[in-house]
Amino acid sequence: MANLLNAMTIAPLVQRLPKVSQAEFVSAFYTTGLFRLERWILSVFARRPSSDEEAFQLARGERDRFAAWQVEQRSENELLLCDFSGRTRSWLMTEPTAVGADSTGTLLRFGSAVVSRVDPATGTRSLGTLFHLLLGFHRLYSRLLLRAACARLRAH
Repeated sequence: MANLLNAMTIAPLVQRLPKVSQAEFVSAFYTTGLFRLERWILSVFARRPSSDEEAFQLARGERDRFAAWQVEQRSENELLLCDFSGRTRSWLMTEPTAVGADSTGTLLRFGSAVVSRVDPATGTRSLGTLFHLLLGFHRLYSRLLLRAACARLRAH
């Protein structure tokens, strides 16, 4: 999954928290109020409904499809998802780290990539006009999603 870092449209975002498991991170990420709004939009406009319970199942490794995404790769501390169009990837990773003299913590990593397409007329690779136009919003939204997940984890 490290190769995904080379294709990241959004540089990997990192937050540090006290000890958090990968399942807790994935659950928190996909059940925040902000992400529930995205899930509602996907349900209405893309006919891809999902529930918090499905997010928990995804986090526990009990399902490979969630809303608009399919698991592409999964390990003990990483999850790579691909959207139904094949154009975007989402990556979530936990990494144990020392936080203080006597405690351990976790780095929470989130990244998002847009896969370029080959223009059949020119043979060149491009993200496309729509993805370029939305890139600034997507960067901000990615930061807000990670912050929301961290806030949810801190509250529990």
